[in-house]
Amino acid sequence: MSERLQRNRLVIDEFRSRDGVVGGDFEGVPLLLLTTTGARSGEPRTMPMTYLRDGRRLVVFGANGGRPSHPGWYHNLLADPTARVEVGAEAHPVTAAVIEGAERERLWAQQLLHTPYFKGFQNRAGRLIPVVALTPVA
Repeated sequence: MSERLQRNRLVIDEFRSRDGVVGGDFEGVPLLLLTTTGARSGEPRTMPMTYLRDGRRLVVFGANGGRPSHPGWYHNLLADPTARVEVGAEAHPVTAAVIEGAERERLWAQQLLHTPYFKGFQNRAGRLIPVVALTPVA
């Protein structure tokens, strides 16, 4: 298991054991767990990530730490937009939709107010960072 996957596993375990409260680098950061279905494997894939609340929707950003490629979870959601999120002690199904245009710009600007370091991710990535809305399934 890579060091990055190992760190994610530790964050996921802490998140679940403490009802969504995580310390260290993520202390005080709004964090959710997103479980997608692997586009190639068909296996569940869970990733911790920061989010922005927009009404009923939870908005996530495919920054991938400023890497030049989109994160795996983004590719998984393009293949199958149904997923599951865990926020705090609650979990529920969601449907993902990529946000574009003026709405994307509004949400991106709002996120930069909370996480200004995302601007550096955008500069390093050399690609437009995807903005994805996760809408709870009724």
